[in-house]
Amino acid sequence: MKFRTEVDIPVSDFKIETNHAIFSIGSCFSTEISNLLADGQLQVFNNPFGTLFNPFSINNAIKKMHSGEKYTEEDLVLYKDEVHSLDHHSSFTAQFPHLALEKINSEIEKGKQFLQQANWVIITLGTSFIYEFLPKNVLVANCHKIPAKFFKKRLLTHVEICESISESISLLKDICKDNVQILYSISPVRHTKDGIIENTWSKSNLITALHQTIYAEKNVHYLPIYEIMMDDLRDYRFYKEDMIHPNSQAIHYIWEKFGDAYFSSQTKEFIAESLKIKQSLQHKPSDSKSIKYLEFQRNLEIKMKEHQAKVKHKIFNL
Repeated sequence: MKFRTEVDIPVSDFKIETNHAIFSIGSCFSTEISNLLADGQLQVFNNPFGTLFNPFSINNAIKKMHSGEKYTEEDLVLYKDEVHSLDHHSSFTAQFPHLALEKINSEIEKGKQFLQQANWVIITLGTSFIYEFLPKNVLVANCHKIPAKFFKKRLLTHVEICESISESISLLKDICKDNVQILYSISPVRHTKDGIIENTWSKSNLITALHQTIYAEKNVHYLPIYEIMMDDLRDYRFYKEDMIHPNSQAIHYIWEKFGDAYFSSQTKEFIAESLKIKQSLQHKPSDSKSIKYLEFQRNLEIKMKEHQAKVKHKIFNL
C-alpha cells in the first residue's frame, strides 16, 4: 500500500562533474540550490542581479551579461534619498549613484566571465506577474517599495513568456561553453501576496510556456522541483512557519533527488567529503592549544590539501 505520490527525477545522461562551473539565476530557490552546491565546494555563481522572479526580467539580465552593456545613472531612479535599479534586487540599492553602478556593473562583468566558462546553467522561474514602471514605460524586476501609483501590474502573456525563455536559451548557448546544459525549474514557493487563485494562474502560465518552449531544445532539461513540493511533499510539516517556503528538510530532500539524477559518482563523493571537512572546520575546542586539538588540526589540513588536489578551482580558501 502506498501513502505518497513520489515524484522521481529521471536519471540524466549528462552529469555534473567536480570541475564543472555552475551558473544559477532566478527565484530564491535558485539561491537555495546554489548555496548547497557551494557548500559542496563546487564552482558556482548565483544571481548577479539579485533574486529575480519572472522570465522577462531573467532574460533581460542574461541579455545584459551577453552584451556586456553597462548601466548608467540614467538607468537608476531616486526614491527616499536612495538610488535604485528597477532591474535589480534591493541589495544593489545605494545612497549614491556611483556606488550602485559600481556594484551593478562589476556583477555584470563577473557574471559574463563566469558564464563563458559555465558547463551548467540553472534557471528557476517564480511568477509570470510583472510590473510596468509608468514614468519610463518599461517592465521591471523590482518595485523597491516605490508607491504603487507609479506601476501597473499584469501577467506576462503566453507569447512573452515563450519568447523570453527561447531568447534566454539562445543567448546562453552563444555565450557559454559548447554543449552547455541548461536546467529549468519552477519555484515551489507560492506567491500568496498575489492571491491563491492568481498564484495558481501565474504558475500554470509558466509551466505551460516552459514545457512548450523547451520541448524541442537540445541540452535543455526540466527539474520538477515544483511537482515534488506540491505532490510528494504535500504536507505542511515540510514548510517553514510562514507556510509558504519549503523548510530545510524539504530542501535537502529535493537536493538529494537532484543529486541522484544529475551528479556523477565522483561528484557525490566529493560533495560528501566537502561537507565532512566543513563540519570539522566548525569544531570549537575547549582548549585550542591542547596536543589532541593540534593533531586534529594537522590531520584536517592534510585532508583539505588532498581534497584540493581533486579539483582545479580553489576550495576552502586554500
